[in-house]
Amino acid sequence: MIVIDDLAGWSSLRDEWQSAGYSVGFVPTMGALHEGHLSLVNRSLVENDRTVVSILVNPTQFDEQGDLEAYPRDLERDTLLLERAGVHVVLAPDPEAIYRDGYRYRVTEKDRSRSLEGAHRPGHFDGVLTVVLKLLHIVQPDRAYFGEKDWQQLELVRGMADALFLDTEIIGCPIVREADGLAMSSRNVRLDAGARARAAEFASVLQAGGSAEQVRSRLEGLGIDVDYVEMLDGRLLAAVRIGGVRLIDNVPA
Repeated sequence: MIVIDDLAGWSSLRDEWQSAGYSVGFVPTMGALHEGHLSLVNRSLVENDRTVVSILVNPTQFDEQGDLEAYPRDLERDTLLLERAGVHVVLAPDPEAIYRDGYRYRVTEKDRSRSLEGAHRPGHFDGVLTVVLKLLHIVQPDRAYFGEKDWQQLELVRGMADALFLDTEIIGCPIVREADGLAMSSRNVRLDAGARARAAEFASVLQAGGSAEQVRSRLEGLGIDVDYVEMLDGRLLAAVRIGGVRLIDNVPA
């Protein structure tokens, strides 16, 4: 496995792969990897000749500076996990290299990005869509893999790829859960023991189903701070705050 932190170095290798006719799968991440990320990686490894994983804590998608600063970072651990999985390249550029324009140019979706996560995190999806578009142009993969836990994000990335005539196929992969049902997330490590137990209750209530109003009422009855519970595209989506950590999840309605 090769770790590349400069875009010129990656461009040279990418050209070699394209000349050789290799199919390329891509998994964009912000690091702090867990089994959910690795499930995306494993699918890419099966479906492509070469797999690239990016590790970039993207500053433009954080609406709170404290959240950005608290985001866990351990590149050595992450690269070891990816090497063991069989990844071919880890692309780990500096944010300054990605945003050499100072974020003057950005992608804005004017409809479906304004609700749910977009309503509670102003500017979040501008940052997500902009960095994903940049990375897709840089990597030029045949397929890119995203987890269904971030359902709204997945649908917006699919819409962007279609609207901007991108050649990359956007593939959604199922949510990976802990034994107690909590969706795997890099944020879970920030939960203390008490908050972790309540997070499992959040997952249990959501998976029990019902209307959005019923699920919200059950969560609030448990003393959980609810940002939203809403239906979208046949999914029941929810975001809550537990122990100072914001968690999102969704299930088929």
